[in-house]
Amino acid sequence: MGPEWVAIIALVALFLIGSLLPINMGALAYVAAWLVGMYALDLDEKEILAGISGDLVLTLIGVTYLFAIARNNGTVDLIVETAVKSVGGRVALIPWVMFGVTALLTAIGAASPAACAIIGPIALGFAGRYNISPLMMGMFVVHGAQGGGFSPISIYGTITNSVMEENGLPVSEMTVFLASLIVNLIMATILFFALGGRRLMAQRIEPDEEVDGGLHADGSSGGTPVSTRGQGTDTLMGTQKASGVRLEQVLTLLAFVGTALTALVFDKNIGFVAITAAVILAMLSGNQHKGAVNQIAWPTVLLVAGVSTYAAILTQAGSPEFVGRWAAGLGAVAIGALVLCYVGGVVSAFASSTALLPVIVPIAIPLIVDGGIHPAMFVAALAVSSTIVDVSPFSTNGALMLANRPDTISEPAYYRQIIRYSVIVVVAGPLLVWAALVLPGWGA
Repeated sequence: MGPEWVAIIALVALFLIGSLLPINMGALAYVAAWLVGMYALDLDEKEILAGISGDLVLTLIGVTYLFAIARNNGTVDLIVETAVKSVGGRVALIPWVMFGVTALLTAIGAASPAACAIIGPIALGFAGRYNISPLMMGMFVVHGAQGGGFSPISIYGTITNSVMEENGLPVSEMTVFLASLIVNLIMATILFFALGGRRLMAQRIEPDEEVDGGLHADGSSGGTPVSTRGQGTDTLMGTQKASGVRLEQVLTLLAFVGTALTALVFDKNIGFVAITAAVILAMLSGNQHKGAVNQIAWPTVLLVAGVSTYAAILTQAGSPEFVGRWAAGLGAVAIGALVLCYVGGVVSAFASSTALLPVIVPIAIPLIVDGGIHPAMFVAALAVSSTIVDVSPFSTNGALMLANRPDTISEPAYYRQIIRYSVIVVVAGPLLVWAALVLPGWGA
């Protein structure tokens, strides 16, 4: 058995184990990289560790550190409250506000599960109070997270763009970002009209009714304001109105804008810029943010570091070229591209999208090089196919929606709704994405 097969079998094993057992897939990937590297490729440990992308790890740390500070000082609450107030009593706009806020959070650096954990309870609370379809509301949150998830300063975006650059592919940050945003907007629009959106257009919130309505995370109502989950301080949604917009929140918003502009306009490393902005904000309020470093997405950092290390082992073993040649030999390069889109979608429905992205993009290189497929559009198709399926209840995002269901629906009923929708997305999603993004650029 050649090393390319050993590396592929180990990859399948680590995805299976990571899906069935509560073990960080990055830790599993490190073990696989060590064993495959030493015993199948005869590499020493320094050569194995050389595959880790320090740039990518720094970016993840810097961006999630900055977002943790935004959570601590109430900037995230401010964004959510402002967005919810903007509906002006129109119930039909509430799902779109939840979509937009979640997209904004992931676009400025929140991990997709973190954004869903913050907005999911609030959104599903509104669903329970205003008789909005829980499936619609929950999936709007997930699609919003994925819609913003490929911005140039997001976690998904930095991973995808870094992998493209490291593999010699032309980087097109906005192509991948806009492809994901448009696809998820289309899916949200279909859900809106299929699940009662027209009925919601006739509903209004009474002017004297509080916007948050005293909603609890489970969808019940009462006198206690909604707290944002995962937050390190006692900031509550209901107290934001009384305190107004604070200077540190304005500075945090400016830090996000400054980070994006500095990284994009002046071509500076996003990781260095984000961590510098976070450190400056932390220095201004040291006591408040002393625990922010603990809120960095360390499990995600471990996940990405481990998987990117194993992705380098896969490359050295020749596995991407092997799979790419197999896909290209199916009779048509476009069919091989469709197969890879389905591989990304099916695997990601049960495993981590963050872990899959550094692996699936290098596998596509032979098709891009030899098959005349537009690089940016193909990578966009792979990225979107591998993330729209996070609506699955077996993924973190889908599971969060299930866990925060409103009292208006039982857990088994809500699970059945989510699983049915997930099957539709997994079966039809990669095909439609492939048809929209890959076929028009084939042979270009």
